[in-house]
Amino acid sequence: MPIAGILSGALVWGLIWYPYRVLQDAGISGPLATFITYLLAMLTGGFMLPRVWRELRARNKNGAGWWAALLVFSAGWANFGYVLAMLQGEVMRVLLLFYLAPVWTILFSNGLLGERLNRYGYLIIALSLGGAFIMLWEPRLGMPYPQNSSEWLGLSAGMGFALSNVVSRRAAHLSVESKAFSIWLGTAMLTAPLLCWQGGISWQAIDAQAWLILGLLGITLCSCSFAVQYGVTHMPANRAMLLFLFELVIAALASYFFASEAMGWRDWLGAVLIVSASLLSGRLYKE
Repeated sequence: MPIAGILSGALVWGLIWYPYRVLQDAGISGPLATFITYLLAMLTGGFMLPRVWRELRARNKNGAGWWAALLVFSAGWANFGYVLAMLQGEVMRVLLLFYLAPVWTILFSNGLLGERLNRYGYLIIALSLGGAFIMLWEPRLGMPYPQNSSEWLGLSAGMGFALSNVVSRRAAHLSVESKAFSIWLGTAMLTAPLLCWQGGISWQAIDAQAWLILGLLGITLCSCSFAVQYGVTHMPANRAMLLFLFELVIAALASYFFASEAMGWRDWLGAVLIVSASLLSGRLYKE
């Protein structure tokens, strides 16, 4: 079941950028579509709310509230940053930068879980950063540097993703329902300020077909979040990262057929190093 939960999440997130682009082409901005879909996910999973509220009230004295808050913001940014990056940039470059997550997982797991590195940890760091350097190398600057805002968003969303996975394991006292609800709440909370800054919600731009897509996305996100949180709760963070690599395969095929995107030789070389690092991450820590 944990494996199935994570693989279903990888499948959804390898494809979910496409309906968001369809909505953007129909005049519905990324922040607006994200806010509505995660709000719908919260409503779909609203039956969990009484249990989540009781749980947080009962366990707040044990520090559950702090871990829940950290999960809300880290998972919220991972999802919101991912969607924005995919809307603005090249799918595979953004996703590969997102999948530098094993490097950040090393740091967060060591600090929050007390997991100790073995010799593979240093090799993973070298491979991941080497791949990023090759992909991001800017000859004019003589250093690696993200080319645009979408790449910065993808990089930072990967940090949020790694942190949320580690926090999900550390917060063992929180139920799967609480963890799933925190994803929807965090994403909606982080989206709302940007949406207000852009002028608020324009309901007139949303027709019946768009509402259908938004509704299906909301239901999918609700189911996917619950499945992924179940998976990462019952599996070590770095082993879960291995299964999430299935998303790269799905996204590569989808970006080729749906967006006609092709990677250059530096992107391919960087991808090989980053994927190799992720494959090694299952052997990252001493038992």
